[in-house]
Amino acid sequence: MRKLTILFGASVVFACLSHNALAQDSRSLESACLQLTGLDLANTALSQAEVVAANAFTPRGASTPLQAPEFCRVVGRSDPAVNFEVWLPLANWNGKFNGVGNGGMAGTISYAAMAGALRRGYASASTDTGHEAGDRSFDASWASGRPDLIEDFGHRAFHLTTVNAKAIVEAFYSDPPAYSYYTGCSKGGQMGLMEAQRYPEDYDGIVAGNPANDWTRFYAGAHLWYSQAMLADEEAWIPPSKMPALGDAVNRACDALDGIEDGILQDPLACNFEPASLSCPAGVDNDSCLTPKQVSAVEKIWSGVTTSSGEQVYPGLVPGGEADPGGWGRWVTGAEPFRSLHWLGGEGFFRWFVFDDPEWNFRNFDFDEDLDYALQKVGDAVDSNDPDLRPFRDNGGKLLVYHGWSDPDISPVAAINYFDSVVEVVADDMRAANYEVALNSTQNFYRLFMVPGMGHCAGGPGPDRFDALSALESWVEHGVAPESLRAEKIAGGEVTRSRPLCVYPEVAHYTGSGSTDEAENFYCAAPSEP
Repeated sequence: MRKLTILFGASVVFACLSHNALAQDSRSLESACLQLTGLDLANTALSQAEVVAANAFTPRGASTPLQAPEFCRVVGRSDPAVNFEVWLPLANWNGKFNGVGNGGMAGTISYAAMAGALRRGYASASTDTGHEAGDRSFDASWASGRPDLIEDFGHRAFHLTTVNAKAIVEAFYSDPPAYSYYTGCSKGGQMGLMEAQRYPEDYDGIVAGNPANDWTRFYAGAHLWYSQAMLADEEAWIPPSKMPALGDAVNRACDALDGIEDGILQDPLACNFEPASLSCPAGVDNDSCLTPKQVSAVEKIWSGVTTSSGEQVYPGLVPGGEADPGGWGRWVTGAEPFRSLHWLGGEGFFRWFVFDDPEWNFRNFDFDEDLDYALQKVGDAVDSNDPDLRPFRDNGGKLLVYHGWSDPDISPVAAINYFDSVVEVVADDMRAANYEVALNSTQNFYRLFMVPGMGHCAGGPGPDRFDALSALESWVEHGVAPESLRAEKIAGGEVTRSRPLCVYPEVAHYTGSGSTDEAENFYCAAPSEP
């Protein structure tokens, strides 16, 4: 895997300059950087190669420069419209490559993530996935009449960027990267799983966070369904001012189920809180209670939507973290009707990806016929839900997936469902009737970490900072599989709480002594019997 430079039928030809001339015969890496535009990459033009001084790059629209060491910045574009950048540290390169993913509907280069990779010594690359972002969040009008751009957005753009980036790395340093890693969350999680499924030779290790992998069903059964639950009848809309009451009620009912009252639900699936218990008295509507229509909306959001045959389209959200400032108020309800990120995302995806109709009305979506149509039209391009990871496994790849239990965007249950589907494929391959045998075999290359109290990729009431990439490096390079990850909650620059994240299905158990804010006082084991 690590020696593979060319995929997708592309060839790399050095126009006018040999491999050695670029990286060895040049007076310095600085001058070698300027010559990188001489590389001839299939269906790709390199328009810019420049040396950027330390802490001197400010992305468009930003007010302060990124913190990054001196690097060579290469700007390129692959047909038909895939913009990408490759950043190459001029000193202290660790010999590795880190491709970084996007969020939302992409459309921009992930500069902050690239700067983070450089600080760790990596060469890095990012792409806008084949389109430039519009003026509003989750804009998807660029997809109108362009199935090729949808294909690029779904999988092709990042794979092609990876191929080109590794060729540029090899030309610049005279060596290919010893190891290649991918990191991304949300849309980036979808991209990571797509790489493992479709292009198993691109990366030695992949970190996929809060993955929106089952993209079409997710946008139907989450983005669209949550909007319908509150906006088909606008009296069902829940203002953000009611979220503290809902969050507090959930915690009163379920916080202590794990034996610790800390504002974090260890296992939200064990929480049996009934939204109706927060119902407003007759004739009352204030921030301390929910109206009957609002109660129904919460129940719909937690349960998820089913087809007429009873099949669940996509799992619902789970209790916990509703009051977090970046939680339901941002993703689910919005500051006002029709302004949540779920509404904006569902509207854009179905209006332009699926129906290509500027007058499309979300209220008319049929979860039988319209969902089938959407899956047939774009599912193959954007859904990274193939559970057969055997080619990735057989190529030596390692996959680390994490998901926040308090994610207000992508149901954490979806991450568990995908993991279980991979275990089923492994079980069939092994002809193993015993689940534990297939589970252990799966965990040899794929480990899932559920993060209690973490929101969408970060935030939420629980510890949300952890170093998954270092754990992945140890697994890939030294064969040391991660048994847990140390997660921290940081406030005001100080660590206020830490917990171990355990390999699913294990969970963290308190030892019974010491501070419950210290990870050292917990251990990972199977969940306790109810």
